[in-house]
Amino acid sequence: MIEVGSYPARLSMVSSAKPTVYVVDDDDAVLGSLRFLLETDGFAVRTFRNATALLNTTSPSGADCYLIDYKMPDINGIELAGRLHQSDRDTPVILITGYPDKNISARAKAAGVKDVILKPLLDENLVKRIRRAIQNRRGN
Repeated sequence: MIEVGSYPARLSMVSSAKPTVYVVDDDDAVLGSLRFLLETDGFAVRTFRNATALLNTTSPSGADCYLIDYKMPDINGIELAGRLHQSDRDTPVILITGYPDKNISARAKAAGVKDVILKPLLDENLVKRIRRAIQNRRGN
């Protein structure tokens, strides 16, 4: 008998329309790792190297979930989340950071962020949180 681990949950995501996650991070290695992780788990992924690139895209509202880095050179993740939340209150935003401080969660929540996750803990836990955020949005 072949052990398939968690693949049945992954296959159910792939069989229907793939949820799309927009990932914004200024670190190419992180973007590549997140793309690999999320695509492996059945998501469609669009990556952006900074907030301005996302804001200048023709379809920023095509996301089912935004995954945004906190520290970026142009606009920080909390500011970006606030801008996205003003135009699209329904799409969940998850903030990732390697620079936690005691006020980040409160500021993030005020900007409409659903969850804050610390780097480098971007693994299956992240995938579960993204799935939960998308399911909550869809009312499942």
